[in-house]
Amino acid sequence: MSKKCVIANDHGAVGLAERLKGHLEERGYEVNWLGVKDETSVDYPDMAEKCANEFLRGGYEFAIVACSTGIGISIAANKIKGIRCALVMDSHSAEMTKRHNNANMLSFGGKVEYREDPVKILDAYIDARFEGGRHQRRIDKITALEG
Repeated sequence: MSKKCVIANDHGAVGLAERLKGHLEERGYEVNWLGVKDETSVDYPDMAEKCANEFLRGGYEFAIVACSTGIGISIAANKIKGIRCALVMDSHSAEMTKRHNNANMLSFGGKVEYREDPVKILDAYIDARFEGGRHQRRIDKITALEG
């Protein structure tokens, strides 16, 4: 069974999205890239919605969204029922969001100056495993907030 991921980005994160896509493909993922491929302006809420809806159709291990900061697109993605999008800034936050929050979407900023290579941050997420237990109880509470 092939590993699959979906990515969407706005004009502020084209280069980073291309880079993450290439890395995922090197790791054996089939990547469905729904984002823009040039710097023509688009609205990040539209990209978040497009990515989230595609992810929720099923068949994907996780999703990635990206805008210039990662902030707006993550806020928009988290408005969609069933999405737990984490704005990750380093390997530790990426690992922990998988281990404790079982986030199903990551957000990155195309114009952010990361302390670590975003590829390493992504790898930390991919290589981590959800711990379950008390963390599942907390995720259930988060899900209940969706109404």
